[in-house]
Order: sequence, then C-alpha cells, then structure tokens
Amino acid sequence: MRLRHKPWAREELSKRPTIVIQEPALQKGNWNDIFGNNNPIYIEVGTGKGQFITKMGQAHPEVNFIGVERYESVLITAMENVEEAGVANVKLLSEDVGDLTEFFSAGEINRLFINFTDPWPKNRHEKRRLTHEHYLSMYREVMDSQGEVHFKTDNQGLFEYSLHSMSSYGMSLKNVSLDLHNSEMEGNIMTEYEEKFSAKGDRIYRLEATFS
Repeated sequence: MRLRHKPWAREELSKRPTIVIQEPALQKGNWNDIFGNNNPIYIEVGTGKGQFITKMGQAHPEVNFIGVERYESVLITAMENVEEAGVANVKLLSEDVGDLTEFFSAGEINRLFINFTDPWPKNRHEKRRLTHEHYLSMYREVMDSQGEVHFKTDNQGLFEYSLHSMSSYGMSLKNVSLDLHNSEMEGNIMTEYEEKFSAKGDRIYRLEATFS
C-alpha cells in the first residue's frame, strides 16, 4: 500500500507533545515519570493508525502503552485517535523500530506487540522482518526478563518464519493459534488490518513468546 505523503504531518505531531513524545531518547530509563506512575509499560512496534493501542489503553488503564511508528503521515491518525479517546495512558513515538535501544533502557518494557507487520516475502529482505533475530535481539535488550512478545499476522509464510526464528533464538512459545478468530481466546482487540482481513475470511495467526 502506497502511503499518501502529508508534508504538514511533522508540524502537527509536534503540537501534541503530551501524546507524541518529542526527543524520546531523553526519556530513556524514565518512562514511568512521563506517565506519572509505576505501571507496566507495553509497546507496539509499527502502530499504524493506532486503533489497537488506543483500544488497549481504554481496556487496560492499569498499563502504560507506547506506540512506535516511523511514518508521520500515518501517525497523524493515531494521534487523533488517542486524543479523541482521551486515553492518558497512551503515548506515541514518531520513530523507527530499529532505534528502540536508543529510547528504552534494559528491562524497561514489559510486553511488546507486533501486529500485521510487512511480511517482506523476498529472501533478500529477510533482515527487514520484525521477527528477524536482529530485532529479537533488540527486543530482548529493552524487555524485562519475564516480558512477552505478542505477534499477530494474516500471512502464513511470515508466521511460519517467525515460529522458526523465535524458536531458533531460544524463545519459549505459548498460546500459538493458527486460526485466532475461531479459537477460545477472549479479549482480543483487533487492528484496522485485522478487521479488514477477517472480514474477507482470511485466517489470523497469533503467538506469544518469552525470552526466558
């Protein structure tokens, strides 16, 4: 999908510093101060238009959420969703996932969500997949020792790759679902893509993984 460029997006994002955190590297190790509490911190990498993280914030006020999205033109919509919902426990970063270790200290994150990421199906693009060992290494660095990675996709090839990648990295897998919407899982919050794919009858794959 080709993104529509919005040249005014960066300026608009800067006008909501309580939602879109400016210079996040300055907050490294101090994110609980931003939220004003000691609640667990969950992040979503590639948060897109923000439906998932906004609804998660509404459903779980006892958790602090941070959405990371590199495309400013997309993050505008996420910002608007968060603002409209009035969820003070959701913050956004206009940053690249590859820079996570610049923004978060070791053990600062308790859970990480990867939802419907680009599958990068060509072999030469393997290192761009957000479940490649390079990214897993970064996640491990910033996550608590008991932290969990929750992954959802509609792409069977990416799911199979991720199962292998995580297992090879030494991660423990649980709650693996090959058809999420026909499973017994409760409380599933859908992303925009998930709604679109499931409406077409596509199967949704999901897993949870830990580094311990």
